[in-house]
Amino acid sequence: MSIDETPNTGGGIPVIRYWAEKTVSPDGVKIWQKLLHKSACLSCAWGTGGQKGSFVNEEGEILQRCAKSVEAIASELQPATDFDEKYTLEELQELTSQSANNLGRLTHPLILRAGSNRYAKISWNEVYDLAEKAFKKPAQRIASYSSGRSSNEAAFLLQLMVRSLGSNNLADCSDLCHAASTVGLKQMFGSGTSMVSLASLKGADCLVLIGSNAPANHPRLLNELIKLRDRGGKVIIINPTIEVGLVKFASPAFPIRSMLTGGSPISSLYLQPVPGSDVALFVGIQKSAIEQNLVKFDFLQNYSENWQSIVQQAQITSWETITSTCGISQAEITIAAQIIGTSSAVVFAWAMGVTQQENGVDNIFSIANTALLTGNVGKPGAGTMPIRGHSNVQGFGSMGVTVNLKQEIQQALEQLFERPLSRVPGYDTRALITAAERANVDTLFCLGGNLYAANPDLKQAQRALGQIETIFYVATKPNLGHFHGLAQQNTIILPVFTRFENPHKTTTESGNNFVRLNEPGKTHLRQGNLISEVELITQIAQRVLGEHPVNWRQLQNPKYIRQLIAKTIPGYEKIGEIDRTEEEFTIAGRIFEQPQFATPTGKAKMFVTTLPKLNLPTKTDFGVAESTPGIMLILGTGRSYSQHNTVVYQPGDYYRGMSHRNCILINCQDGEAARFSEHQRVTVQGDAGKLTDVEVIFGQIRQGAAMMFYPEVNAIFRAKIDQHSGTPAYKRVPVFVYSENNQ
Repeated sequence: MSIDETPNTGGGIPVIRYWAEKTVSPDGVKIWQKLLHKSACLSCAWGTGGQKGSFVNEEGEILQRCAKSVEAIASELQPATDFDEKYTLEELQELTSQSANNLGRLTHPLILRAGSNRYAKISWNEVYDLAEKAFKKPAQRIASYSSGRSSNEAAFLLQLMVRSLGSNNLADCSDLCHAASTVGLKQMFGSGTSMVSLASLKGADCLVLIGSNAPANHPRLLNELIKLRDRGGKVIIINPTIEVGLVKFASPAFPIRSMLTGGSPISSLYLQPVPGSDVALFVGIQKSAIEQNLVKFDFLQNYSENWQSIVQQAQITSWETITSTCGISQAEITIAAQIIGTSSAVVFAWAMGVTQQENGVDNIFSIANTALLTGNVGKPGAGTMPIRGHSNVQGFGSMGVTVNLKQEIQQALEQLFERPLSRVPGYDTRALITAAERANVDTLFCLGGNLYAANPDLKQAQRALGQIETIFYVATKPNLGHFHGLAQQNTIILPVFTRFENPHKTTTESGNNFVRLNEPGKTHLRQGNLISEVELITQIAQRVLGEHPVNWRQLQNPKYIRQLIAKTIPGYEKIGEIDRTEEEFTIAGRIFEQPQFATPTGKAKMFVTTLPKLNLPTKTDFGVAESTPGIMLILGTGRSYSQHNTVVYQPGDYYRGMSHRNCILINCQDGEAARFSEHQRVTVQGDAGKLTDVEVIFGQIRQGAAMMFYPEVNAIFRAKIDQHSGTPAYKRVPVFVYSENNQ
């Protein structure tokens, strides 16, 4: 497929066709049973489902399930896997992410012992014996890693157990994605989550969407953008790549108006900055707002601190510096500032395109500074809105699964424990990899996720994990980490129920701070030996810790976990009564519709942001002469349309014209400059390795930029790290692209 053959509208008929195919498939009935189950969607953190109904959001609106939700459910409805009997380790290591996922559901505990080339079944008693030994290692040599599909209850138990052992090594997948958002917003507003609820979003007349491919990763958001445009509002898109669905989108939730008319317009203004230059762009918007008299000085004086420094920086920074850094013209920046400054209520939303940068926290500061300068925080329909990935990744942070524990939670836990918590700083995800590589970790407990594939420099990740004595992987299906992220002695895979199979009620938290209650369910697996995550963690904790500092056996009933959460987690007080009331709720203290913030002074604190110096490495940095044919590009990692984090459901990307995973999306002018023809095969060289036989695809991406799919491309680079948040810069990776035939 070429760029001329790609669709001009996102969503639409392909989505309907996918739903229809799944409905008439052999698993169609089971899929619809799970779709109708009263539990939160398994996919993104935009969230839907729960007590109001599986297709209903927190505002009572219907038709709020997307194709990604169906993909996730269908994947969990696979039959039981027997890969341990069929395949050697060497054969498993040849699998792709998609083929690993397609092996089926895990039904028995499995172990790979040192020296063996096959996984083998073991009993739960053996698991607990191994766990008891592994978790009695010195506290600082014990660590955990987690993802966001588990429940709040499992997350709370995980951090409770790890901190009870005396460790703060609670790495989480959010360290690799939205940590910059949490760190930046916490410093500015006293809360690290979205200050915009779904109800508040419906009052916006402008939305600025930065570094997000929402049509693929958060399709439900497009419903809100369509409605915003229908009521006369504006949508500004900031993304180096023109994504089809951000230009026009046909939503199945609007079947007559949107589907039958060929889609609804999304973007009012589409800006394609140089990757990593977002600070320069937003300082430019600030400068233009000042020049157009659009700054709300009364608001700044009353409700913010240090605003004078931000105004001064924008004033003294030259337009030449701004435009040369971000690659956006002064005229375009002026239009953006005018739209923002003359709108009555603006929401600033973003995803990993700005957080996964070396200056990720500064990016968040610059976005929030712009919101404050234009008076677009602390009122309905306006504010900052990070768009989270995993369905309950934000819930994990709320439950204290973080190395940056809130003081209020720390004090509450110390009261519960009747002793101080350890003050030794914990390992975030990148620090965990570094510590493991140095042989400083003995035991690792992974509650979901794919720690191996989610990291940059996969050889380093493999090497680091190989230094750990015992690794426990809690999962519903196999993934690449189970075959490549192998422990030194024992690699143990522990099968658990998925969200809609748990024998007890659980809760989850959406990215907009809404807590959902999930009903119990049943598994389709007729044979197996699965348990819930709650039972697993409490069993291990009871074995290792006895009855201290809590009654772990009692906590096998999640009702009692929720009572502890209510006592220890700020804003979660209502969860203590949710079993009786069944009342889902918005977490208190996070939605700022008045300009009173959760800071010591009640005012927002503003921070000066430094414009990045974005130098492109030379060919000699990659060990070749400058005369060598080929081209230097700035690569950003991305997901395909049918992908959720590191899990690939289908190989290609229909909307980008990329029919398989080993492609590179580049601008046609870059292709011509390098004398590449479309569909030619090239080599992509990073600072940690290279990928060969990569197909060139021409697309609507900014000149000088490129995009490839992760996790596969993670193998070739060592990402730079944002020193404030620990997040790797996956979205600005220098690469040298060349044809082996021309060398």
